[in-house]
Amino acid sequence: MTDQTAIVPALGQALAARGYDQLTPVQSAMLDPEIAAADLLVSAQTGSGKTVAFGIAMAPSLLMGAEKLQRPGSPLALVVAPTRELAVQVHRELNWLYAEAGARVVSCVGGMDPREERSDLSKGAHIVVGTPGRLVDHLNRGSLVLDDIRVVAMDEADEMLDLGFREELETLLSAAPEDRRTLLFSATVSKPIARLAATFQRDAIRINTISDSDQHADIDYRAHAIAPSDVENAIINVLRFHEAKNALVFCKTRANVNHLLARFHNRGLSVVALSGELSQSERTHALQALRDGRANVCVATDVAARGLDLPDLDLVIHADLPTNREALLHRSGRTGRAGRKGVSVLIVPFKARRRIERLLQDARVDASWTDAPGADDIRKRDDERLLNHPSLTETASASDHEMARMLIDIHGAEQIAAAFVAHHRARRSAPEELMAVPEYRPTDKRDRPPRGEGPRRERTERREPRAERSDFQDSVWVNLSVGRKSGADPRWLLPMLCKAGGLHRTDVGAIRIEDAHTRVELKAESAQGFLERVGPDGRLEKSISAWREGDKPAGWTEGSAPARRERRDDSDRPAKKRSGPPSGPRSDKRPGGKFVGKPRTDGKPRAEGKPPRKPRPVPPSQLEDRAPERPKSKKPGKPKARRFDPTAEKPPKRRKPKQGD
Repeated sequence: MTDQTAIVPALGQALAARGYDQLTPVQSAMLDPEIAAADLLVSAQTGSGKTVAFGIAMAPSLLMGAEKLQRPGSPLALVVAPTRELAVQVHRELNWLYAEAGARVVSCVGGMDPREERSDLSKGAHIVVGTPGRLVDHLNRGSLVLDDIRVVAMDEADEMLDLGFREELETLLSAAPEDRRTLLFSATVSKPIARLAATFQRDAIRINTISDSDQHADIDYRAHAIAPSDVENAIINVLRFHEAKNALVFCKTRANVNHLLARFHNRGLSVVALSGELSQSERTHALQALRDGRANVCVATDVAARGLDLPDLDLVIHADLPTNREALLHRSGRTGRAGRKGVSVLIVPFKARRRIERLLQDARVDASWTDAPGADDIRKRDDERLLNHPSLTETASASDHEMARMLIDIHGAEQIAAAFVAHHRARRSAPEELMAVPEYRPTDKRDRPPRGEGPRRERTERREPRAERSDFQDSVWVNLSVGRKSGADPRWLLPMLCKAGGLHRTDVGAIRIEDAHTRVELKAESAQGFLERVGPDGRLEKSISAWREGDKPAGWTEGSAPARRERRDDSDRPAKKRSGPPSGPRSDKRPGGKFVGKPRTDGKPRAEGKPPRKPRPVPPSQLEDRAPERPKSKKPGKPKARRFDPTAEKPPKRRKPKQGD
């Protein structure tokens, strides 16, 4: 490690007052004299002190050998962060780091009052920290001048490029002098992002302080395979099992954040939310509640929690699974910071296990696959916490001892202990029961034995026929009047049998579809009830009949249409009375040429020369009741407005044309 005496004296005093006895690897790398005037592309582990690192890297360009900075004027350094919370955090860190150097640090963050920020900028500043959008807004309004900028530092540079801040960064960098230094810091720098960052820098020095062996040493990765419908229940059980001082739950969307926030509130958890739809004051209050201990669970999106440094964060839960290794590392990096231990838990539906295994392998992370904590595990853990409760070992006051003796004399020691246990358990929400998960069988080719080493089966060997189920030994076969030609498919046949036939899916065995009919195997105890339900005519659905194999319904042959019920004889039923006025005889055609009734179906042509039958005339009695039809009159159109000219002569009156004109 480089000697710590190489730090600028003013910054060294601030670090000593803060309790920094030893610098982290990324902070020590900034003391190399060869990089004092160069552009840097730095990747370091999360929680390794990147903010202090680029604060140390900026010092030679800002102080220029002096002990303290001069009177503030135009900004000398610009620090850009992707999110509001990270910008506020960087502003707080640089304030104490440059306090002995007399630096004035101003923040420009979206969601805050821009008038106050313009007032602070007008008073002068040495360092300006802000988000890309707000900085560009001040630049366009003329309140932010970058003519004297010496250093531009971008924290979480890869995230800013991924979030679409490329245009804002280009605007800020083009407004700064060309001879500036550009420092890019991030937890992960992929090759595409490094190529994009090369356009913003000149001969940048690449510094990588991440070691594959120790970058996850302080984080315990655990993966729980669960049923897809148990995601929320598993999250609640994980929170109950660990009972961390602070926990962070990651979601993909704001809607998921709001849903989990309401669910946790209903379970009595002290929870806050962090998403882009909240105002800056609401987000600040949420973070302050976590720091003060008024809340111990935070539900957040990836963008809102980017770069957060929460004290005593012991647990990270991935409610929505990360899609790439960068998201996994950034999420998990919120815990296990500055030498503290942390736990990162992935809630994995069992169908997505193979994908998450590939993601963990790509990120070079070893995770332990275990079952999610169940109700019995949580109760056992609660009992262990009760046996080791701090109040049982702390020294009680004299008044407490006196009250304890009075309680023992009145209620007895066993009753008091039982009341203490009941009170302890009542303060905690009940755990959730989780569904059983099927046994995992890896299907990846890498898990298979190499060719030629595994057990081989001879070509002449044949598979044994599948053993018949014991509950279908005395089964009954039923035929359905629908087959392959009619589009029969088990996906709709089985629900139809259960609904119309009163069966359960376990009562149905094999379904064998043939060309014109389908054979279905039923349990012996269920077949009789099924046949009684369909009745003697075998009617199952509108056009589907069912009968016991060997008892074909009358009139049904192989390949014929499904059997239909005989039409009911309604000859003895009275005819329905027709409502409405009597109508005359129909005519085949109206004057317009459209058919009124049905055309002739007997195949006989109409007699030649025979005119069509005329409609019967309406009786005079009915004509008197009808109101005379009024001729439709055309409404006159609105006359067009004419421009009045007083000097013009009046046009001659138009006369009506007479006959013969």
